[in-house]
Amino acid sequence: MKNNKKITTFDEHLDSRYGPIGSDKRTEFEIKAKAFAIGEVIKEERRLAHMTQEELAQKTGTKKSFISRIENGHSDIQLSTLYRLLELGLGRTISLTIQ
Repeated sequence: MKNNKKITTFDEHLDSRYGPIGSDKRTEFEIKAKAFAIGEVIKEERRLAHMTQEELAQKTGTKKSFISRIENGHSDIQLSTLYRLLELGLGRTISLTIQ
């Protein structure tokens, strides 16, 4: 088997593409990645609750288009909105961990 020295780690790829941790471009990427991850959590919890975006929007007093933007990582979400969607809309509990 051939030893391939051109393999890079994911962290090395991120450094190359977005710059080192702490740079403006890397920070912007990290923020967008976290927004996407939050959207995926909301989407999965909504599906597990057997709800459509429209049903969740009606239950939480928002619009379907807003739910869609959040689930696709295209909208910033306030903590109060996150609470309303997950706890009030989907009956889940939010736990915040800071490391």
